Amino acid sequence: MTSPASTDAVPPQLSAGPRPALGPAADEGLARRLRALACTAPLHDLDARKANLAGEYSVYAMAEVALAAIDLVTLNMDFDTGADHEQIVSRLLPRVAAQAPARPADEHERVARWVLENLINVGSVDRGFRAVYGTFGPDGVYTRRDYDFKLVEEVPGHDGSVYLRTTDEAVNVLVGALDTDVTSAQIAAEVKLEVLISRGRLADAQLAAEQARYRTVQYAETLRRTLEATRRNVRAVDWLNAVPDLIDEALAHVADRYRHENAILTNIRKARDEAETGSDPKTAEHKRRAAELVDIVKDCIRRHTQLQSRLLEAGPLFRAEQDRQAFARPAAHTGLDLYGQLLAPLLPLPVERATRVTDAFFARGTGLRTPTSVRVGDLVDLLLTPPAEREHLGAEMPEPDLIATPDDSRFSEEQLASAKELLDLEHDAPRRLSGLLAEARRRDPDLPYLVALLAVHAASPPVGTAYRQGEERLLFAVDDGTPLDDPEFGGADLIVGTARLDAAGMAADRTEAA
Repeated sequence: MTSPASTDAVPPQLSAGPRPALGPAADEGLARRLRALACTAPLHDLDARKANLAGEYSVYAMAEVALAAIDLVTLNMDFDTGADHEQIVSRLLPRVAAQAPARPADEHERVARWVLENLINVGSVDRGFRAVYGTFGPDGVYTRRDYDFKLVEEVPGHDGSVYLRTTDEAVNVLVGALDTDVTSAQIAAEVKLEVLISRGRLADAQLAAEQARYRTVQYAETLRRTLEATRRNVRAVDWLNAVPDLIDEALAHVADRYRHENAILTNIRKARDEAETGSDPKTAEHKRRAAELVDIVKDCIRRHTQLQSRLLEAGPLFRAEQDRQAFARPAAHTGLDLYGQLLAPLLPLPVERATRVTDAFFARGTGLRTPTSVRVGDLVDLLLTPPAEREHLGAEMPEPDLIATPDDSRFSEEQLASAKELLDLEHDAPRRLSGLLAEARRRDPDLPYLVALLAVHAASPPVGTAYRQGEERLLFAVDDGTPLDDPEFGGADLIVGTARLDAAGMAADRTEAA
């Protein structure tokens, strides 16, 4: 007999063979690092492609200029607007000129513009970057995935101008992280900042303060995108759970950061004021670092104040947009009824009379056609290219893969026929909705819902459409103020009836249209 110890002697991970990954968490960590490398690839590509530029540009460190450009755009964009393109170029010029001071100023400007345009990726269609990486699924199958991202994007302003804004990926390139939770990263950065200041390491504290400011910008950018999506379509944003939770967490976050940053500001000023005056270079550097830290933390407090005001305005903005989008007036112009106004009058006519109408309609309905510009090179290629051989019957048409649509309707065809029979009141006097519902309930327990639905639709019948399409009868419903007395439905006890349309008038109108 085999002992239990002998059956458990071989670990299951060894007996099952080598696994490609240690689990979903390990594979997700690998995917994060691959995406982090992908975000830095456009910066390395700048240094690889600078040899293709017309001229000697090897002296310039393009990746360094690109990081400086991302830094400038991030710190100069506001909540509502972004950074100005020309302003970013002018602020990049001193850094570019410092790398090659002997070169002319127009070359420095050319380098700055080239770097900024490559960060925007002007040459691509969607102005974005794409990287391919692989992950292992739960079944151990290796799958390649596309990662699309942008670093600097152009956004329209309210005044008609175009601004620059950095994306989350660009901010993550600056702080050396990817897909990091904003709140936890902000707390960690500020705790680190406080510790560094208390130990007097102001150079490292300045770097930590700049990282904390980047996280603040990223948090405000998340809220800005949410509010913009709300202005476009209030139904596209989850204002029931996701956004209220985000606002509550952000308000608590701002309150904590206010207390934390004010304490940090007090410690910085204390370190700056207690520094000994004199000609010692270390003391002067210490005071300069402390002064720069004061400016950075003040800017963080200003951004948090702005974020708090936007958070308080988010709720009223949602209600205002909900009212505006829900009660917006429909378009004043009426659409063209192709069946009733064009197809139905033309079908009884002979072809020679119908073509005059269709020619006039399609000549004005297809819009303008932009003429193509003929170039000599295209014309020569067209004339010299031999004609391609074609099949007599044309290319083979692929067989469509048709899938039957599932019947998910609530009511059957028999129920619809029964409801139409109840509402067929052409030869009877109009009836109350309550009586129709009671009679429908005696036939089928679900039939009253279909009768009520058809009666409500008949409260505003499309008379013009039915008239143009040649309908002879039309169901109508009128509210005379009598309340509905029914165990399942409420509202008005409508008067439901059937009206006959003028068939002679329809025929006359069709003849005039033809």
